[in-house]
Amino acid sequence: MQGLFFGIRLLVWIVGTGTLLAGVIGVSNIMLVVVRERTREIGIQRALGATPWKVISQIMMESVVLTTFAGYFGLVVGVGLLELINFMLGSSGANTEMFLHPGIDFSVAVTALTILVLCGALAGMIPARRAVSIKPIDALRYE
Repeated sequence: MQGLFFGIRLLVWIVGTGTLLAGVIGVSNIMLVVVRERTREIGIQRALGATPWKVISQIMMESVVLTTFAGYFGLVVGVGLLELINFMLGSSGANTEMFLHPGIDFSVAVTALTILVLCGALAGMIPARRAVSIKPIDALRYE
């Protein structure tokens, strides 16, 4: 039995890591599109004297806000589903000792959200560096 539960935990970790990796790639792609659409704006900021760090921090902040809201929304939906399942199990009258009161540990939820936000910040680094590498004059000519 212990080997079975170890295998299930390992599978959950693998699926969770793959999901997180797919999310990081998705956020990075979204931020690359944002940088491409705002190339002129970034060029104007740079031409007016914005430092590279200012541009990088702006793009990374957008990435962090995006992942924070998405992660919080996902956490709320997940907890809501757990509560719905708990209610349905309790009201069905079935003898389900094994699945009685499903839930999530608060520290696990906060840790997962923190890891998600940190990965979102890393996902914003590539588009931010790309935005800084564009010369202001080229960005102003971009259409």
